[in-house]
Amino acid sequence: MTAQLTRLLDIMAQLRHPETGCPWDVEQTFATIAPYTIEEAYEVADAIEAGDMAGLREELGDLLLQVVFHARMAEEDGQFDFDAVAGEIADKMVRRHPHVFADTRFDGETEQRRAWETQKSEERAAKAQERGEIASVLAGIPSAMPALMRCEKLGKRAARVGFEWPDVTGALGKLDEELEELKAEMRGADDERLLDEVGDVLFSVVNVARHLGVDPEAALRHANAKFERRFHAVETSFVDDGLDIAEATLDEMETRWQTAKKG
Repeated sequence: MTAQLTRLLDIMAQLRHPETGCPWDVEQTFATIAPYTIEEAYEVADAIEAGDMAGLREELGDLLLQVVFHARMAEEDGQFDFDAVAGEIADKMVRRHPHVFADTRFDGETEQRRAWETQKSEERAAKAQERGEIASVLAGIPSAMPALMRCEKLGKRAARVGFEWPDVTGALGKLDEELEELKAEMRGADDERLLDEVGDVLFSVVNVARHLGVDPEAALRHANAKFERRFHAVETSFVDDGLDIAEATLDEMETRWQTAKKG
């Protein structure tokens, strides 16, 4: 273990000391820290997307702190420690890379990927057996994962056992079907049914994206950025003309929106 990692572990132990530690750190639990863990992971992704290496170094440190924090709480509870966490992921990486750490040879990336997925499936099945549960192909997809990403993973997992449209035409047809069902529900006043149908439309859109080889999360981020850029241009055009956008009509905003799209 490096000197700096040992130092970080010691700092966390000191922060969590029940008598001399930081009151805020001491009162935290796995549940209260979990949102910060998720937030830090997103900040790492933001730094990567921005190409900010100094920021990435800092954000990776923040994410590492989350791992150390959780491991420290588990150690205090007598469950496991940081060394056990590191050891388990090291064992898993060796087990899942027999072509690197053993004599296994794969004929190309496709075969390697298939072996990787087979290994993961076997691990999930073993865990299910330990819990006395039926091994599900959908097991292990975190419920706390962002819904769009989880939707894509659910579709991919189901496709592995053949529950899949043969091509994008079927996925597009299903999207059309779900849109018609949504339109029908819009004529009523059942909020629960609307929630259900909107969800089906979104799920179908993700299936279409998956068939096209498009990452739906990346596509939506791109659309968000495009909307933000164009709407800011609309706002700027009103300011440049000395006008208040809040007092503009929808037609006036639409005209400037179309101009922004051409820019």
